[in-house]
Amino acid sequence: MWFPLSIAALLAWSGSDLFSKIGSRPDDKYSHWKMVMAVGLVMGLHALFEIFVSGVRVTPQDLLRYAPASGLYILSMILGYVGLRYIELSVSSPICNSSGAIAAILCFIFLGQRLNAWQTVAVFLVCGGVIALGIVEAKEDPELRAQRQEKANVKYARSVLAILLPVLYCLIDAAGTFADSLILENMDENVANVAYELTFLGMGIVAAVYVLIVRRQKLSFRRDAPKLLGGCFETAGQFAYIFAIADNAIAAAPIICSYCMASVLWSRIFLKEKLSWKHYLAIVVTVVGIIILGVFDEM
Repeated sequence: MWFPLSIAALLAWSGSDLFSKIGSRPDDKYSHWKMVMAVGLVMGLHALFEIFVSGVRVTPQDLLRYAPASGLYILSMILGYVGLRYIELSVSSPICNSSGAIAAILCFIFLGQRLNAWQTVAVFLVCGGVIALGIVEAKEDPELRAQRQEKANVKYARSVLAILLPVLYCLIDAAGTFADSLILENMDENVANVAYELTFLGMGIVAAVYVLIVRRQKLSFRRDAPKLLGGCFETAGQFAYIFAIADNAIAAAPIICSYCMASVLWSRIFLKEKLSWKHYLAIVVTVVGIIILGVFDEM
């Protein structure tokens, strides 16, 4: 079952990217908090299903033990949602998905884990590709930028924040993965996943209080329904990922970790995003590195 589950995770997480981008309106400064509300709701419902139907037992101590990883993951996702208001998905997704390379470096430095030759090449490709994306974004001619964004009917001005937010996502998510590697040595994966979902539910409730009560914002079905779909795809991807990796990690990892390639494809088809050849070259280098890292992750 690992292969269909891997494909399901790939499609679900790329779908989460797509619908999160659709729901992240440049003119809505609360869109990232609304995304947190949506993801928290769906993850909370799945956590309750796991507890009351599947029989996963989670204690307050489990929530506290997994809190460092949960906090880092949730913080990275919030920054990622903010970033989607300022930059194309086809640029953001490969940068965000490069966190595996940074996590590998952290494990090398702090845990003494060694990288083989292929993993080392992959890390250099990923880091080089991300740096190249940043350079291309910073140096692109404003008129060319405006011309290629015309079909998408969305304008993004050049800014340091636009490229900084997905980079911060990458770094913080990598720190979460590093924390995961330490915590899961003495914690069941299913329990950890439910603890993470319950923590996200709590963050979603906080976001709802802030948006709906403190700021008195109203929800719109047309504008906010994609956020809920993004939350559904995010939770489904996480669920498929767990079982695919448990069944055949070495084969499933490279398939799943290439979901940013599908995100780039969806952004081109559905969002009409059009990048320069320099963007696509940097993205290809990054994705190749991510796939290589996934292939050799368990070897």
